[in-house]
Amino acid sequence: GVTIHRPIIYGNTATVLTPAERETSVYQDHTHRWTVAVRSAPSAPDSDIVGGADDLGYFIKRVTFKLHDTYPNPTRNIDKPPFEVSETGWGEFEIQIRITYVAESGEKATTLYHHLKLHPWSITFPLSSAPAVPAEPEIPSPENAAKLGPVHSWQYDEIVFTDPFQNFLTLLTAHPPTPLPKTSANKKPIPFHSSNPASLEASLKGGVPEFTSAMEKDEADRMEEAKGKIIKEQEKWRNILVEREKELERLQKLLSSKE
Repeated sequence: GVTIHRPIIYGNTATVLTPAERETSVYQDHTHRWTVAVRSAPSAPDSDIVGGADDLGYFIKRVTFKLHDTYPNPTRNIDKPPFEVSETGWGEFEIQIRITYVAESGEKATTLYHHLKLHPWSITFPLSSAPAVPAEPEIPSPENAAKLGPVHSWQYDEIVFTDPFQNFLTLLTAHPPTPLPKTSANKKPIPFHSSNPASLEASLKGGVPEFTSAMEKDEADRMEEAKGKIIKEQEKWRNILVEREKELERLQKLLSSKE
């Protein structure tokens, strides 16, 4: 069989509205401007956005973003690149992202979920050096948040096509993805992700994050480690279950012998 993949990222970038922007806004309680998007994983040289070096329109027909119901027209269909929606708001919420592929693909749509991130990242889970789980951090004031710069929340993923139709395969191979750089040429921070606490310090230094192949490998290694832990845990509970079933069988036989 033939398997071909396309690396993408999905997520959002958010900035604090200036006092002047808030005064002229239709919604006086809105505090942030944000953009949620689906993009190619590699970034264009000297770009001020995360990802987006490649045009995904050759294999993606539509991206549908389902916003919070309080927004006018909360279901936003984007039928051409860039596949993104920009809005203002004051709260964080989950966004459903549905990717529909071009007709010749014959593929079913892919659904992803992203938690809109407006406030600066902070560790809210235990570290090896921490004696206990830290308290939930307070949301910084708009003034302090503005000093920290834009907030970035992006997830790397790979869309995998297995044994694609010949026409679609031809289309995909005609548009090879830009390879991720091994490391960031401009020393951009790696995107923060909760599965990699070490990335927090780099992300808090500011700058537009960039996905790299080294980071991709680290993510794959973490996934393999997590998979190994799950398999080990499953084996442990399987053995416990077998022992419990043996004990139950023994007790049932003992009970039958006394009747």
